[in-house]
Amino acid sequence: MRADRLNPERRHLDRLRVLIVEDNSRMASILRSVLGSFGIRDVDIARTAIDAIDHIFSTRYDFLLLDYNLPNMDGLELARIVRSQNDPAQKMIPIILITAFTERHRVIEARDAGITEVCAKPVSARVLWDRIAEVINAPRPFVRAASYVGPDRRRLREPQYSGEEKREARHIPSVDAA
Repeated sequence: MRADRLNPERRHLDRLRVLIVEDNSRMASILRSVLGSFGIRDVDIARTAIDAIDHIFSTRYDFLLLDYNLPNMDGLELARIVRSQNDPAQKMIPIILITAFTERHRVIEARDAGITEVCAKPVSARVLWDRIAEVINAPRPFVRAASYVGPDRRRLREPQYSGEEKREARHIPSVDAA
């Protein structure tokens, strides 16, 4: 399903619970307002990575909106902590990174840290909508390997590839709250 066909009434976005991890109170407020305009009302805000860890260990979230640049610990380090948890439901939570650092090497680094989607600042409501729709409508399989835990990093599927390097990914249930 295309991202622009995500229907808030059908997908029951009002049932989703989201954690925004953002140290800038103005940006956190903007993100909360945008989520509210999508029908997502159950939103918590953490100002630091340490605060976010407390939230994540005590509450089930449908996805995280995570700033890259946080005090004391950057967003990628926090993503790695989330991905290393023992609780499968929490370790597989979709993480949407909100960042002004969009150079190719940083996006690759974010992908390798287990980030599900990336939104460039300044983020528009449309781009955020598309990323949320992507994690809800088309969740990527989760991969566990010796050096990586997170959503399958491959966007393109090559079903004809059958070499010894081919990996098999486990399918995880949809984030759909319905």
